[in-house]
Amino acid sequence: MMPVILLQTQGCFSAMHHLQCILRAQRSLRWGRSASGSWLLLRTCRARSSLPGTACPSAEGQQEDGVQKHFSSRLATGPTFQHFLRSATVPQEELASPDVEDPPPYLTVDELLGRQRKVYLETYGCQMNVNDTEIAWSILQKSGYLRTSNLQEFMCSFWSSLVLCREKAEQTIWNRLHQLKVLKTKRPHSRVPLKIGILGCMAERLKEEILSREKMVDILAGPDAYRDLPRLLAVADSGQQACNVLLSLDETYADVMPVQTSPSATSAFVSIMRGCDNMCSYCIVPFTRGRERSRPVATILEEVRKLSGQGLKEVTLLGQNVNSFRDISEVQFNNAVSTNLSRGFSTNYKTKQGGLRFAHLLDQVSRIDPEMRIRFTSPHPKDFPDEVLQLIRERDNICKQIHLPAQSGSSRVLEAMRRGYSREAYVELIHHIREFIPGVSLSSDFIAGFCGETEEDHLQTVSLLQEVQYNMGFLFSYSMRQKTRAYHRLKDDVPEEVKLRRLEELITVFREEATKANKNSVGRTQLVLVEGLSKRSATDLCGRNDGNLKVIFPDVEMEDGTNSELRVRAQPGDYVLVKITSASSQTLKGHVLCRTTLKDASAYC
Repeated sequence: MMPVILLQTQGCFSAMHHLQCILRAQRSLRWGRSASGSWLLLRTCRARSSLPGTACPSAEGQQEDGVQKHFSSRLATGPTFQHFLRSATVPQEELASPDVEDPPPYLTVDELLGRQRKVYLETYGCQMNVNDTEIAWSILQKSGYLRTSNLQEFMCSFWSSLVLCREKAEQTIWNRLHQLKVLKTKRPHSRVPLKIGILGCMAERLKEEILSREKMVDILAGPDAYRDLPRLLAVADSGQQACNVLLSLDETYADVMPVQTSPSATSAFVSIMRGCDNMCSYCIVPFTRGRERSRPVATILEEVRKLSGQGLKEVTLLGQNVNSFRDISEVQFNNAVSTNLSRGFSTNYKTKQGGLRFAHLLDQVSRIDPEMRIRFTSPHPKDFPDEVLQLIRERDNICKQIHLPAQSGSSRVLEAMRRGYSREAYVELIHHIREFIPGVSLSSDFIAGFCGETEEDHLQTVSLLQEVQYNMGFLFSYSMRQKTRAYHRLKDDVPEEVKLRRLEELITVFREEATKANKNSVGRTQLVLVEGLSKRSATDLCGRNDGNLKVIFPDVEMEDGTNSELRVRAQPGDYVLVKITSASSQTLKGHVLCRTTLKDASAYC
């Protein structure tokens, strides 16, 4: 609910009293998207302070009565109760320009405009940050900013970072900030001063340290504050540090169309939800990205249609807990159907009722373009009801690849992590998925050296890697984060050298087992979406198969599957059939057979 400030008038105010009212109001409000009604209140207060005859109290009742009537007439034309309702229709004459939001009292509309100043954007961390960068750039571009890839010519530099349990990404940001500090101090005084900003989870988690540490950073914007970037930049222009890291219960940026940061890309990420309610003990996400909230299905479908119209061949539905999707934006969606969990799994929160679920969204998205691949990440193992698995099995354009973060192979450690399942329940789910979707590609996440992990716990994780034989894996050593349950309740008692040793052992075993799993593809024909030239060879092309594995093949002429008389060379965005000749833990190699379509390829793969 938006805060409302009641300004009581008694007799006449002095100008100083009005200024104090505004300042108190400003301190009590957190400027954001829902504060425009409050700005209207403050404008009314400012208008009241400028009325004639309000500089000092009048002794004559008649004069006072005239002032009150004048104020009443101005109040009648001010904001109404409708302005303070979240979804109310505001009278047409009150609507602000669609390009620039109504400014707060201390800024003008012109100060919120970019005026073609240049920004430099750099992203670290997970794919959520890539999508966040595209959202932030969409907002800045709409406000009149230009983007540059030249580090020497930018006016403001933004760094987007997500830090869960990975210390390396965070240290990379600090090192980069020191490099920028040198660039900032060497900037000629004749040019516009450089401004440095940090966006995302790190901005929220380390706000105090970032703002005070060597005064390097001018702007901080948390994951739910990107709409506020024009205001933050305007405040920074005045020489002050600007910060907004407030989390939201409803912000999804559903109405913001992300601007693709790579124009030549063949694939895109579509954010369908934000935040997380799982509260795993090691994870900072619920505290840096807030509670779970899902975008309306209609806005997601619209974005996917636009991407299809632009010629993109693959979209990945993105969320911190993507298969927990639950659209409750419309009343008719709020039926009494409860969440269906995987067998043997539980949640750390009360079972949620109603809403359009992930199976419905996946079904609708896959119908938009039969020639567009659909992926999703990152899911939680608890949210894989059979209706989702059935869609993956039946739809040719839904990739037969599932990410199932295990984190540990020890039931005791999983309980300490608050994951909501045992090793046995997880392994049973693996078997169920493989029975349901033959040939499915599996990937997972693992953390080495979590609080209280013993050597026996570690060996159980090793044995899980050997038992499942994942095709892809993401493995990290544990690094404790403030605010998490582990920080408050558990002890980080595994020595660093032991963590690193266990991590190396996990990586070695994973590579061995992944190589075995991937060698099952040798001799088979796979459908590959071409991405471009291989980074290691100018004579080879690179793409990804249905299981999201990288496939390398020679850049040669081939037959066009739709016209056998035509010889073509593969281009980014083409589907080609590749016969696999060799495999490693991370890459497949083969020779190309022909160019094809996703629909026609099903007869060969």
